[in-house]
Amino acid sequence: MLTYGYVAIGGAIGSMMRFGLNRWLSSFLGDAFPWGTIVINVSGSFAIGLFAAFFASNTRLEIPLEYRQLVLVGLCGGFTTFSSFSLQTLVLLHSGEAGRAMVNVVLSVVLCLLAVSLGYMLPSALSAGTRSLGV
Repeated sequence: MLTYGYVAIGGAIGSMMRFGLNRWLSSFLGDAFPWGTIVINVSGSFAIGLFAAFFASNTRLEIPLEYRQLVLVGLCGGFTTFSSFSLQTLVLLHSGEAGRAMVNVVLSVVLCLLAVSLGYMLPSALSAGTRSLGV
């Protein structure tokens, strides 16, 4: 149960970092293109790779699982879930599973674009349906 608390703390910090960095970048780059999101996704992917390698290779210093979860799942996941996707794809590639890695990329991008489209259209569809019922 303690691990959930660590993940929650890391997630809160990561989410606040994402929000603040995105606002800061938008203040001078503008909102015409999602540069903030791109910078966050790239830097979050770099960070999760760096921390994962550090945790995997650090044999002299035993880092408790709760702290690893705080950083990898909480902080990096709260900062950007794209970092988790990137790490999982890298692990598949390093495991010699290039085909599965490509399927992961294609499915994630296509299904997430479909899901966001459906989620975006649902309120309009529901309100149109209630109007036709006279509500």
